[in-house]
Amino acid sequence: MATLQVRDIDDRLYDFLKFSAKMQNRSISQEVITIIENHLNSSQKNHPNATLEFLSLGNAWKDDRNAEDIITEIKAGKNNSSNRMAS
Repeated sequence: MATLQVRDIDDRLYDFLKFSAKMQNRSISQEVITIIENHLNSSQKNHPNATLEFLSLGNAWKDDRNAEDIITEIKAGKNNSSNRMAS
């Protein structure tokens, strides 16, 4: 097995690791390995399209029209609004 040595760890971070390891009945080394494994496993669950995933979190509107149709409708709405204001 490989050995990893980490230097210059902030004292507060080390105390947190020590406390966390104690709460899980692990050594500090075991706790660090577990944290790294959990992080790497969770980051590999990337979604193929991060933009769509982000939009789904906000309940973004879904529209089957293409961009040109949507833009045309927006412009038409602006024109109608301008015409009403001029009257």
